[in-house]
Amino acid sequence: MTNVMKDYFLNLDAAAKDPERKVAWCTSVGPAEILRAMGFEVYFPENHGAMLGATRVSSDTIPVANANGYSPEICSYLTSDVGAYMKGITPLTKAFGITEVPRPDILVYNTNQCKDVMHWFEYYAKEFDTPIFGIHPPTNIPDIRQQYIDDVTRQFEELITFLEPIIGHPLDPEKLKQTVALSLEATTLWSEVLDMAKVRPSPLTFFDGTIYMGPIVVLRGTQIAVDYYKNLLAELKQKVAENHAAVKKENKRIYWDGMPVWGRLRSLSNIFDENDACVVASTYCNSWVFSDFDPEDPLASMARAYIKIFINRNDGFKENYIADMVRDFHIDGVVFMAARTCPNNSNAHYNLPRKLKERGIPTIIIDGDLCDLRCFSDEQSTTLIEAFLETI
Repeated sequence: MTNVMKDYFLNLDAAAKDPERKVAWCTSVGPAEILRAMGFEVYFPENHGAMLGATRVSSDTIPVANANGYSPEICSYLTSDVGAYMKGITPLTKAFGITEVPRPDILVYNTNQCKDVMHWFEYYAKEFDTPIFGIHPPTNIPDIRQQYIDDVTRQFEELITFLEPIIGHPLDPEKLKQTVALSLEATTLWSEVLDMAKVRPSPLTFFDGTIYMGPIVVLRGTQIAVDYYKNLLAELKQKVAENHAAVKKENKRIYWDGMPVWGRLRSLSNIFDENDACVVASTYCNSWVFSDFDPEDPLASMARAYIKIFINRNDGFKENYIADMVRDFHIDGVVFMAARTCPNNSNAHYNLPRKLKERGIPTIIIDGDLCDLRCFSDEQSTTLIEAFLETI
């Protein structure tokens, strides 16, 4: 994993310094396949935001963005990242010797996650005087309709027309098919990796998954991601054969809904481990399972896949989805993380925990945030989690 991510970032750094190569910024659930097929190197600011949170550098950068007019109530990926840019720092320096994130030749976002990504990318478009293109699908939908797919497919076609003069050549349809085929293979392997946690005892936890997911976010559409997940899956199957347990005394199985608390992955992992509980599944890690990709119908299948994501669905769908995951992974209880700055990915706000309780599924809500640790209490969260685990 270290080598895969190092090579990815060093390649981006080299591309940004080469006038013959082009760098595209993309949201994490955006049309990366189109960008890669056209020859862009693709950078994901949300991944950088997660790095800022995990290294706890965000504690120094969020206040900088706040002081420059960005509310502490908005996405802390945004404020972490923009604050880091304003401050002139990046965790890539310590990790890989890279002095700054790659400057974009084009910015492409998709509001299937939230509208904060639009404001985030618009800031950089103005800052770098760079072209920007947004995909705006229908949101919060109960089901997938053909008119939704047609709408987003047309937007993808417009994006391709927009990109061709920037990259200097038309899209090769065969290259797009190949890229979507690689994305499909990688995401299928990623799904199989996550499904290994159905085994008792589980060979991996949600906290492992937040690290393993790196390539499916930043390297979709490449052979590198496919090879990585083939190796990881083989290793996990070997662990199962050896009866290896991620939590040695696993006797409770937990589902995590919502964002990770990036700056507290280790401590939260330890709390569950010390209480013989394994967090075996999550909404978050499954957000990069795109089973609808079809190389023979790339644009329409991408439209369907990117519309269907959990965060873009209505409450009824989310309730049934989590209930199905509870059944399939033999879950004993659900932890909802209510992220202060990420309301779109916090599903505890509209009575979903109570609805699951009425279906016989124990739930708890912890308050926190993905990057802003001012919103997270170690003591309160520990007490709540331990009490919850004791009751189930």
